Amino acid sequence: MKLSDAIGSFLAYVLEERGLSLNTAEAYRRDLEKFLEFRGDVELSVITLEDIDAFAEFLSHQKYSQNTRSRTFSALKSFCTFLEIEEKIKLAISSDIQIPKKEVKLPEFLTIEEVTKLLESPDTSTPKGLRDKAMLELLYATGVRVSELTNLKVQNVMLDEKIVRVVGKGNKERIIPFNDFTEKYLTIYLYEVRPKLLKERGEDRVFLNLKGKPISRVSVWKILQEYAIKAGINKKIYPHILRHTFATHMLKNGCDLRTLQIFLGHSSLMTTQIYTHLDKDYLKKVHKTYHPRG
Repeated sequence: MKLSDAIGSFLAYVLEERGLSLNTAEAYRRDLEKFLEFRGDVELSVITLEDIDAFAEFLSHQKYSQNTRSRTFSALKSFCTFLEIEEKIKLAISSDIQIPKKEVKLPEFLTIEEVTKLLESPDTSTPKGLRDKAMLELLYATGVRVSELTNLKVQNVMLDEKIVRVVGKGNKERIIPFNDFTEKYLTIYLYEVRPKLLKERGEDRVFLNLKGKPISRVSVWKILQEYAIKAGINKKIYPHILRHTFATHMLKNGCDLRTLQIFLGHSSLMTTQIYTHLDKDYLKKVHKTYHPRG
């Protein structure tokens, strides 16, 4: 079987048998076609481990990122597994493909001073400012994802108990407490501002735009940009940065990883552990800045 035919069979399999999305299949196609272009449309039987080593060197010289190389080799590994299990074709390279480790990028976060300036930026003498203040306070107080914020329902905000119930990835629910600042502005927003914004009876989303519709993720991004400029924050600002800020500040103030994992809704502790690396990075920076021989 030729390499191009095998790739075609694999792509049909992931779409029809495994039910993966068109976007996923397209990503597989792009990665596997890199190898096809490099090696040529040869018979599968002539592909050797030396080809894989040469391909890895080629990708490195082409200055593909470490994450791209990792994804490409992961696609090759899946392709080989498909050939072995579904087509009963075992390539000489099947068990020898080593997937490069992905580059771990430490998430950006705001300092206490920066996040304070951001939270104080909305003009709370206006309905929009009160809504934005409640929204920003909740994002920082709970570390919820922006999708969880925009989908949050009124019945899942318990002001008396100072907790919110959010539905995260995999339709999993979790409960997160919030502070007095958040309780104050959520109360004002829910009882004084939201009723004036509400246009349709039955709309149960907490945060509404000025037309009475549920606020979108794009709108949240634009609102953050607006207040970051107003606060004079010279960092790339996006909704997830408040989630990273929440996690980093919690960890620095003594929160244990298991509890932080619950707050963030991570299915694996490995995902939460990235913040320990970030914290170490921060500590090194502080040490270098303030130690006499730093």
